[in-house]
Amino acid sequence: MTTSSSEQGVSLGMPQLPAPAYPDDVRARLEADGREIIARYPDSRSALLPLLHLVQAEEGHVTRTGQQFCADLLELTTAEVAAVATFYTMYRRRPSGDYQVGVCTNTLCAVMGGDAIFESLQEHLGVGNGETTDDGKVTLEHIECNAACDFAPVVMVNWEFFDNQTPASARRLVDDLRSGASVEPTRGAPMCTFKETARILAGFPDERPGAVEASGGAGPASLVGLRLARGESAPARVVHPRGSGAPQDQSPAEHLSSHDAPQDTSASDPAHPAGPVAEEGE
Repeated sequence: MTTSSSEQGVSLGMPQLPAPAYPDDVRARLEADGREIIARYPDSRSALLPLLHLVQAEEGHVTRTGQQFCADLLELTTAEVAAVATFYTMYRRRPSGDYQVGVCTNTLCAVMGGDAIFESLQEHLGVGNGETTDDGKVTLEHIECNAACDFAPVVMVNWEFFDNQTPASARRLVDDLRSGASVEPTRGAPMCTFKETARILAGFPDERPGAVEASGGAGPASLVGLRLARGESAPARVVHPRGSGAPQDQSPAEHLSSHDAPQDTSASDPAHPAGPVAEEGE
C-alpha cells in the first residue's frame, strides 16, 4: 500500500496563496502613518525599515500581510521586502511576547555571568532561546552585544537597559514583568510593550507623560571612559580585592533600577569573583 505525498507531509513546492489583506479600517490607518513616514525620505525605498517597525507595532511581528502592505506602499516586490525583514533580527517573524528579554552572551557579559543568567532564565521560565512563555508575556533570547560592556552583565527588555544583573535579579525582573508589577530600567524611558516600542522605532513620538524626560543619559562608568578618552584627569581610585573586607570606593550608579544587582560587584556568580584589584594604569 502506498501513501500520497500529502499524507507523508511532503510539500510539492506549490506557491503560497496571497497574504490576506488588512481590514479596511486598519489599512487606512496604517497607510496614513506610512505616508507620513515615506514623506521623511528623499527616496521612498529608504522608508522600508521604519515601515517594517510600523507593521510590527500592529501585530507584534512582521507577517506576510505586513510585508505585502510595505511592498504595495513602496512599489517593491514582496521578495525585496522579505529580504530586509529576514535579515535584521529586530524584526520578529512569528508571534512573540509583550516583553522581549534579551540576555547578552557576548564575550565580556558571558565572562561576567551572562551565560549563567541565560541558563537560569531558561530553567525559570521553562522556555528555550526565542521561545515565549505560555501567558504570552515574555520572549527570551540571547543577543550578541548590548553595547554596554561597562555594565556587564546586561539584560535588555524591549531595548531598555537593566545593568549589572545576576541570575537572581534577572529572575525577579521577569517575574515582575509577568505579574504586571512596575518595572523601571536602569537607564532609558519607562517600560512599554514591544508593540509600543515598535511604533516608537517607526519614528512616532513617545506620548506618555514624562517618558522622554525620564530617558536620562549615559551611566557613570561610560562617562568616566569618555573623560579619559578626552584626556581629562580622573580622581585616583583603588578597588580592593573582593572578599578582603576593605571598603569599596565605588560611586553608585546615577540611574538605578529596582532590578540592578548589588553595585559592589558585577559578577553574576559570587562563588567565582572576577575583576581587577586596582584601576588600570595604577
